Amino acid sequence: MDNLAVLSLLALLPIIVVGVLLVGLRWPAKHAMPIGFVVVVLVAAFVWEMDFTVIAASSIEGLIIAVGLLYIVFGALLLLETLTKSGAMSTIRAGFTGISPDRRVQAIIIGWLFGSFIEGASGFGTPAAVVAPLLLALGFPAMAAVMVGLIIQSTPVSFGAVGTPILVGVSEGLEGAPAVEERMSVLGVQMPEYLAGIGLNVALLHAAVGTLIPLILACLLCGFYGEHRRFADGLKIWKFALYAAFAMTVPYVLVAAVLGPEFPSLLGGLIGLALVMFTSSKGFLMPKDIWDFPPREGWDSRWSGNIEAGTSGEGVTTRAMSIWLAWTPYVVVVALLVLTRTVEPLKEFLTGLTIDADEILGTGVSASLQPLYIPGFFLIIACVITYALHRMPARAIADSWKVAGSQIAGAAVALLFALPLVRVFINSGADFNGSGMESMPITLAEGASALSGSQWPLLSPWIGALGAFVAGSNTISNLTFSLFQSATAENINISPEKVVATQAVGGAAGNMVAVHNIVAASATVGLLGREGDLIRKTILPTVYYCLTAGVLSFLAIYGFGLNTGTIMFGLIVVAGVLIVRALLRKPDPARAAVTADEKH
Repeated sequence: MDNLAVLSLLALLPIIVVGVLLVGLRWPAKHAMPIGFVVVVLVAAFVWEMDFTVIAASSIEGLIIAVGLLYIVFGALLLLETLTKSGAMSTIRAGFTGISPDRRVQAIIIGWLFGSFIEGASGFGTPAAVVAPLLLALGFPAMAAVMVGLIIQSTPVSFGAVGTPILVGVSEGLEGAPAVEERMSVLGVQMPEYLAGIGLNVALLHAAVGTLIPLILACLLCGFYGEHRRFADGLKIWKFALYAAFAMTVPYVLVAAVLGPEFPSLLGGLIGLALVMFTSSKGFLMPKDIWDFPPREGWDSRWSGNIEAGTSGEGVTTRAMSIWLAWTPYVVVVALLVLTRTVEPLKEFLTGLTIDADEILGTGVSASLQPLYIPGFFLIIACVITYALHRMPARAIADSWKVAGSQIAGAAVALLFALPLVRVFINSGADFNGSGMESMPITLAEGASALSGSQWPLLSPWIGALGAFVAGSNTISNLTFSLFQSATAENINISPEKVVATQAVGGAAGNMVAVHNIVAASATVGLLGREGDLIRKTILPTVYYCLTAGVLSFLAIYGFGLNTGTIMFGLIVVAGVLIVRALLRKPDPARAAVTADEKH
């Protein structure tokens, strides 16, 4: 078959099926993902002509990757339960309340700033696995906590894990391509300088789009989880939200310009966190009207999971604890992540232990695990240190392992089907099929390119987001599509560096809706089976991110004028103004009720 349109639709079929089941019918992922897996196997076998041995090998590869992800989730669950039973969570909760009891402020400080720092240090879904349980412990509904943890996995993601999506994803995606080598020769640079230039373009584009993420986060928090469901309540802290945004994005861009792709998120998040925590403790830009969730008895039943963190109960230590001692486990986690990613001898030692599965079932498919380098290992180390620091009794320690072990089982089914689905989808290329066709993701991208022509920059971030949605990784998305994006840019005679940067930005945005990221983050707060509800919420900032990034990239390439980008930019601005005005005009239900009573 050589009909590109038909092949593109068939490649899209597994994603459509999963999307309809999760979002349309609100099926839990543990039911939707097995069906999606069956669909991708059928398409791979009978359209792409993949041998069933290769399909099986790809599935095993996916299972190995899933084990690594479950390792991280288990570590996060164990740390949450350990801190709950040691009594540290009560102290942490009181500390944040001391800075501001306002939930919007807490979400921005913990999610946007602390989460960006964790993303810069570790990446690979770790921020949501750390942020969501911390917010849960502070009293956030489980679904709100996961939503915050997912939405912030956007702006910092392209420089996560000390720049891995650029240094590995883009670099290996472009490496060895003759057109890329020729382009570098024309520019007079080598690959490190070429990547640094792409990285700066990524940072500038992220900063322009991501500056509104804290404000959007506050609005969605109020609109979906407030007592009156008023998105406008989030707009009331616009000064603080923009201040917190710039506190991260300004050093983020400066670091990208001076130091390259390794540290923008790590240092940007750290500088922003230190600055905003200090000024917030002094009352700078703190809201006068405190916003909180409605009383717990008024929560929608779908907001809550089966974990109630930070509450007293059997085995929980109730002695007083200093704020520094309570936070020490998180300091240990961060220190271990930073040291093991930046100190080369230590990194080499920890990555030296690798569990390899080469040539699975005699195919060219391989996978590996590095058990001492995966973030889950450092989360467990932090727990062990906490046992001594917080003087936890043996019974509380045993209970924490028992609870975390029982909670991890809920995430296993969905992930053990989601990751094999991903690997079959990605491994369907000419190296592993009998049809000679490009892989399903590349086929989808070629179909989109054939439709767009010179308008390609507008679609480029959506391809990146598609790759991340399927793979759950900006790095994998960049590995898969960077060369395709570069070649498409060359074909229409525009800057390949700007288009590859746009791909990386879209790949970061796609993490907000990546199914296995949602499953993993939900597992850390006991919220399984509500993945579709979360996608309905996180799709909104994802659309904003990809749409705006595409328009800004188009304008950076073609400039303002009588063109599609200028028209779309104008429409976005007008739509934004109209949305804000509409939200501000919506009456406050409580105030309206008071006015009605006064009339009577």
